[in-house]
Amino acid sequence: MGDAVTTGKVTKITSIGEGLRVCLDFIDELDPLEGVWIGNTGSGYCLALSENRETDTYPKRPFRVNAGAYHHYLIKEKDTTTYLAEVTPGDALTVIGPDSKRLVTVGRVKKEYRPFLRLELEIDDQVVSVTVQDADSVYLLSADKTPIQAQQLTAGDMLTVRRDQPGRHLGERIEEDITEI
Repeated sequence: MGDAVTTGKVTKITSIGEGLRVCLDFIDELDPLEGVWIGNTGSGYCLALSENRETDTYPKRPFRVNAGAYHHYLIKEKDTTTYLAEVTPGDALTVIGPDSKRLVTVGRVKKEYRPFLRLELEIDDQVVSVTVQDADSVYLLSADKTPIQAQQLTAGDMLTVRRDQPGRHLGERIEEDITEI
């Protein structure tokens, strides 16, 4: 399976109530198409983009990525993951852009209770999911490499996803038969 960047079709969008959401405030300005890989499970991730665009309710925050739910996996660097719950100021995380990948240091981790959407995507016979804040400032990378607002997604929309092989221990990939939903 590997770490192939591909596309996934949104199959289900569910409002799932309030929970703890995590914003990562980096010590550098991010491009509007830069972000971090996030996912509910180790089988795959969506690219959560920087808040580098003004919306009806939020000003631009070019240093911030709203990375979604507290429990999310996050690609830290190379082939390692961490939980959003474990990210602390001073951590260097991989920020992905259209044609780039760079390590950027986190300056602040901001946690607040907010309403959430659970998105499920299909890639061949695999399901990938993310839990993102139900807010107009949350954008993901579409399959055509443009930002798409999470609140505007509908079943059938295509997003850029990164496939992965489930089975992690302390962020490192291990050979294990594991099922995550």
